[in-house]
Amino acid sequence: MAETYQLFIDGRWRPATGGATLPATNPYNQEIHAHIALAGAADVAEALAAARRAFASWGRTSPGARAKLLDRLADLIDADAERLALLETTDNGKVIRETSNQMGYAARLFRYYAGWADKVTGDVVALDQADTAGLALREPYGVVACITAWNSPVAILCNTLPAALAAGNCVIVKPSEHASVTTLEIARLCEKAGFPAGVVQVVTGAADTGATLTGSPLIDKVSFTGSPGVGRAIGAAAAANLKPVALELGGKSPNIIFDDADFDRALIGALAGIFGATGQTCIAGSRLLVQRGVYARMVEGLASRAAQIRLGDPRLAETEMGTAANAPQFDKILSFIAAAKGDGARLVAGGGRASGPGLDRGFFVEPTIFADVRNDMSVAAEEIFGPVLSIIPFDEEEEALAIANATPYGLASGVWSQNIDRCMRMMRGIRAGVVWVNTYRVAAPQLPFGGMKDSGHGRVRGHAGILEFTQTKTVFIDYSGDRRDPFSMKF
Repeated sequence: MAETYQLFIDGRWRPATGGATLPATNPYNQEIHAHIALAGAADVAEALAAARRAFASWGRTSPGARAKLLDRLADLIDADAERLALLETTDNGKVIRETSNQMGYAARLFRYYAGWADKVTGDVVALDQADTAGLALREPYGVVACITAWNSPVAILCNTLPAALAAGNCVIVKPSEHASVTTLEIARLCEKAGFPAGVVQVVTGAADTGATLTGSPLIDKVSFTGSPGVGRAIGAAAAANLKPVALELGGKSPNIIFDDADFDRALIGALAGIFGATGQTCIAGSRLLVQRGVYARMVEGLASRAAQIRLGDPRLAETEMGTAANAPQFDKILSFIAAAKGDGARLVAGGGRASGPGLDRGFFVEPTIFADVRNDMSVAAEEIFGPVLSIIPFDEEEEALAIANATPYGLASGVWSQNIDRCMRMMRGIRAGVVWVNTYRVAAPQLPFGGMKDSGHGRVRGHAGILEFTQTKTVFIDYSGDRRDPFSMKF
């Protein structure tokens, strides 16, 4: 029987005002596996009021106490990782081998930021005035709205939630209506770990629920992961209240293979970059730039390997690629494939809906590769968010760099070469927040992650991740005892 999930507001689980729900559909078999509460304006208002009350004490909680709660939550995630992974796979069709890894990584992020909780320090600054002390303190914002996406709900949530909590903020999470279940399960673990009421809350619902939350003047900061279009709308709503926003948006990332690269490693990296997570990742290496000397061989090798990718039940360990996460995304992917065919790109693998035993009820798309793509074709210019690879030939290093940067996006990139000088030049020249050299799709809690240009601004993970959820307060302490001229500013 499908479980009904309620809202988590002020430390209590309760239905939405009016009792409305949304169905959660398994994209593998299109069966409804859960019902999610549909929060309205009154529910959001209650969560905001609870968060403001909670911040009055949580913001003054000792860093050590916050660290203990984060560590406890990490242990609970580890203990429940297998169930959480299966729920996420059921909710969005991502293969179990990836969701299992992501649950372990989520726990790692909570432990990492537990370690940062008592290390957010300010500065004592030497001033020109010898009789005045200068302090630059780091303090939490207050109440943070965290809007997450459907492709990796727990991983995306854990990019922001542990850092925001470690810094002393209260957080209201609004997950995607297409994949809310595991976020609600994390809220259950927050409750079990002992976080005070109102510190972590989850309001589920459709786009208007998120708009009500992010447009509220009671929010002190917004963190959003999703599409550039929605990011612009959220940024505009927050700007109306003069609230800061951190945005991690889309990408059209270049993955660049030079003639001198280790061919087999580069081929695997190209596959991982686009077909890992069914291509439904903002860091997908969806534009593969290949130097002419190995172009034909790489096209042939990738087409052959793509045809061998095992599609099937994402709950099975042997499955390599799952489904599109929902019906709208499935339709979008297929429309881009049709457009690429119309634009004259050369189809070398896939090209449509996958069919066969165990596939017909799911939103399966064949691993698709187009060769001889121009950078101005829609398949290369627009984010597809699916298993569709565009292969673009190039001759010289300068040309590769120009093609790589000829996009409004700037999230991730890859460079494959055994020439260290070339790798250094490309690493410096590519306009993207992440550059992988002789690897692709690697993450670490210790290193910051985020985009440039239309891929957003702000950073998660690393030291930068916790600074993102603090603001600076400047303090002057005059201990001279002198009276001063009231009509002249002291410098």
